[in-house]
Amino acid sequence: MRKQVYSLLVDNNPGVLSRIAGLFSRRGYSIDSITAGTTADPRFTRITVVATGDELILSQIEKQVRKLEDVREIKLLNDGESVYRELIMVKVRANAAQRAEVISLADIFRAKIVDVEKECIMIELTGNQSKLEAFLNLLDGYEILELARTGITALSRGIEDVTFF
Repeated sequence: MRKQVYSLLVDNNPGVLSRIAGLFSRRGYSIDSITAGTTADPRFTRITVVATGDELILSQIEKQVRKLEDVREIKLLNDGESVYRELIMVKVRANAAQRAEVISLADIFRAKIVDVEKECIMIELTGNQSKLEAFLNLLDGYEILELARTGITALSRGIEDVTFF
């Protein structure tokens, strides 16, 4: 079993994300994460899908997604050849005495403090999954009240495989 990151360039049509997710559901494929957003050209949306499976399943995912009418391009993104990022927002219980410690941890990871209340602090952190996991592990001694993750978004490095429409 291995993880594969797929970068899809699709027509920005209503229901396109639902159709892609539905394909995974109908075939019994698991989605580890999925992110979507309009590109610089509003006619297109970039969707990043992370899936886990054996070689046969991952190959079938690629073939089935490629058949969808709205899909213009599919790239398999690999470590070293691509840049992966994820965003987390975490709300941590922190009284006045603990606040400085939590802020210090956030500073080490170049995280942003986005909200401070009397009993909690909210932190925003962007990076690769290992950076985010390391940060969360250091917060182990604190009570995490809420946590939201965007899932991976990614692009390939360089300009060799950029597609222009």
